[in-house]
Amino acid sequence: MSPDLIPPAVRNRLKSLRITARRAVDLQGIGLHHSRSRGAGLEFAQYRAYERGDEPRAIDWKLYARSDRFFVRESERESPLALWLLVDASASMAQADPGRPDWSRLAAARGLAAAIAELAMQQGDRFGLIGLSHAGLSLLAAGTGVRQRDRLALELRRLDAGRGFPALGQLAPLWDRVGAHDLVVMISDFFDPATLDLAGRLAAARREVLAIEVLTVTERDFPYRGGYRFRDPETGEELLGDGVALRDDFLARFGAARAERHARLDSLGIRHAALFLDEELDVPLRRLFGSQAAAEYR
Repeated sequence: MSPDLIPPAVRNRLKSLRITARRAVDLQGIGLHHSRSRGAGLEFAQYRAYERGDEPRAIDWKLYARSDRFFVRESERESPLALWLLVDASASMAQADPGRPDWSRLAAARGLAAAIAELAMQQGDRFGLIGLSHAGLSLLAAGTGVRQRDRLALELRRLDAGRGFPALGQLAPLWDRVGAHDLVVMISDFFDPATLDLAGRLAAARREVLAIEVLTVTERDFPYRGGYRFRDPETGEELLGDGVALRDDFLARFGAARAERHARLDSLGIRHAALFLDEELDVPLRRLFGSQAAAEYR
């Protein structure tokens, strides 16, 4: 994988996109992207305790001299609420296509997360990362600026796909970090029902959730010819069969499963888009954050 998670052409096209938050607009009723959020602005709002990832320049050093504790001075500004990137790092995310074995679902998920963070940084918004794996959560507290972007890129590179999705009890720290009305972008193949359950719980708890489904080319086209051994990377189950004979049944069943997932996301009010591994990273981002998406909130 390239040291830069975002290809130059994609990075250039990001300039035409803008993150939108439906819930923030509903609460404020003043247009596409206005909500009162805490951050670096002009009107003083409050102090809060310093968190890992905050910019040192935001610390009120005079208050530190009096209290011997670090506090960040926050101001009100026009901005969406904090953005959280939830990246599935379960075993199925390691899958890639035979024609490009170095470009797995997880590699694409890293690029997607980095691109969305770039959008947030351009808008001066706070963004954080939560990696989801069998080991639990890999968490980067929300912050702003170039240093936060670099920290996020480092954490993304540390994510490895393996085994299953976190158990319900392992998700408890997530609720301590992701605040009410925060914007969540969940990146996954959504094969494990637990991923949809988490998205639903977040939506029910008044977090706005967007979903990006990452799929392989072979799942879309099923180009296999001859005998193959198909193996589930998380359960270990195997199926022996002829690719041509299995193709129609697979595509029908896979399409039905996707339609069912999409129907559930729609019922939860979760906007969603898909990325196939032979597509440019900004394809789902244009659907979620492009001008057509923005028009929905005007």
